[in-house]
Amino acid sequence: MRNRFNTAAIIIALSAVALLNIGTSKAFETKTTAKKVTFSKDVAPIIYKSCAECHRAGEAAPMSLLSYKDVRPWAKAIREKIVKREMPHWDADPNFGKFSNDARLTQAQIDTIVSWIDQGAPEGNPKDTPPVPKFTEGWAIGKPDLILSMKDEFTLEASGPDEYQYFEIPTGFTEDKYIQAVEARPGNRKIVHHIIAFIKAPQKENPNRPKFTREEMAKLRAEAEKASIQYQDGFLRRTKADAPGYNDGCSIPQDEYRKRRVQGGEGGDANNNWLVGYAPGNVVQPWEPGTVKKIPAGSSVIFQIHYSKVAGEVQKDRSSVGMIFAKGPAKKEVYMSGVSNPFMKLEPNKDNQRVSACWTADRDIHIISLTPHMHVRGTAQRIEAIFPDGKSQILLNVPTYSFAWQTTYLLTEPMQIPKGTKFLVTSVFDNSSKNKYNPAPDKAVRWGDPTYDEMMIGFIEYTVDSQTLNKPAKAAAAVSGSPTGQ
Repeated sequence: MRNRFNTAAIIIALSAVALLNIGTSKAFETKTTAKKVTFSKDVAPIIYKSCAECHRAGEAAPMSLLSYKDVRPWAKAIREKIVKREMPHWDADPNFGKFSNDARLTQAQIDTIVSWIDQGAPEGNPKDTPPVPKFTEGWAIGKPDLILSMKDEFTLEASGPDEYQYFEIPTGFTEDKYIQAVEARPGNRKIVHHIIAFIKAPQKENPNRPKFTREEMAKLRAEAEKASIQYQDGFLRRTKADAPGYNDGCSIPQDEYRKRRVQGGEGGDANNNWLVGYAPGNVVQPWEPGTVKKIPAGSSVIFQIHYSKVAGEVQKDRSSVGMIFAKGPAKKEVYMSGVSNPFMKLEPNKDNQRVSACWTADRDIHIISLTPHMHVRGTAQRIEAIFPDGKSQILLNVPTYSFAWQTTYLLTEPMQIPKGTKFLVTSVFDNSSKNKYNPAPDKAVRWGDPTYDEMMIGFIEYTVDSQTLNKPAKAAAAVSGSPTGQ
């Protein structure tokens, strides 16, 4: 019995040693035969797909990443940024909404880049490198059919406050045009904080419109300015310090908007003169075929440009808007609602301040995109839909908003929204000294144009279900014509 036990014990011991050796051998094998990762074969495809749109000459990113020579010096910095998921930049909570422009890398992609850098960032065989993506220089939407630019360069002085300047550019359109894609392009990124381009349709003469003398018009403007909560401060529109403050924008009495000469009661502004916007980090894409923006014959495009000055340097800018005309039937027109609260008031030396705004859809619509906008005290924003049956759904949650990187979130599929749905936009602000970007934590902050004031907007881009343009393909094709640039 003892011999049989000893024999069994020896067998078990030898088996354990064998298993240990096998495990050690496999560990050694894994270590010594780890997959070789190279830039040419493994890393370049990831960078070209997820980084090159911004990391190329003339774009917002500080360096180009289109070749091994470009990428290699930045290897350690790239490793740090992707491991922390700071790049590619994406602020939306993945638990809410699905977006076609989701820039996040998969964990497998992150692991590939990390392995490459940990192995010394070898180039590999240059013949394995895929072709560099082809971009239209200066444009994310591709080659425009038409470029409208400011007539002359604008000179921005070296000192003083921010400026909001307006420039009007005639389109020269002799017939209605339908736009499939449009992009605003800053001429000088150092000073252009944002661009908003509006459509100014030709005004029809109204014979019943009252006629006023110059003196009467001046009096009416003075009365409106006195009643308004806002005032003109040089080039900037700002809110009066003693104006009533409502951080719960959904509870603002509707007559308060009329009495105080503020547009967009209940926080929504659904007029359809919006054309396109630009802000740092924002990448635009063409709308789906059939979804268009209409520009009436005889219209002009108004550029509203917010300029931030570079201390000690006189700067010049000549910004542009590029358009691609619809090549097929035009079916639905794009609308934009800015859900905002111009009555907001942030208390000094206080973080985690919530400001809300509401807008109710008066028609059945389909949402295309969502865009949060705040200034340097904004830290988070959530856009929620409260349906007529009382159910609610968070459409977008941005827990770490960045003023330096303002993203438009494009829905993977347009979302149907029934008439009567209320959109609730809730933003969080940090007006304390803990916010390193805060220029004056000891002051109360109101709505205003300059970055040292605040804004709170949730932009909702949508189409209206009941609208059917049904413009035939030949009519839509006729507007494309020959490319012209100005």
